[in-house]
Amino acid sequence: MSSPVTVRILGKEYQVACPEEERASLEASASLLDGKMREIRDAGKIVGLDRIAVLAALNLANDVIKFNGAETKDKQDIGRQLETLTERVAVFLEEERQIEI
Repeated sequence: MSSPVTVRILGKEYQVACPEEERASLEASASLLDGKMREIRDAGKIVGLDRIAVLAALNLANDVIKFNGAETKDKQDIGRQLETLTERVAVFLEEERQIEI
């Protein structure tokens, strides 16, 4: 069941409906967003809450895309390594089979 959770971002409070089991994740997300927005605001180059929010969202989305890309690359690397190992094992087994004959 969802219950309202109050989060504070750049000094403003927002109430968000959230299942109890996701509360900690929501609070961590709000804290991350608050930190990113403060960082952008304190740099002094961007004015306006909406612009700061959009830039923070773009930065966080970019981080997610980079993370997912790295994860995909890691999976591809692991897949290649497994293929190489499988080929080596197959060659070894074939050589063993020839020795037995």
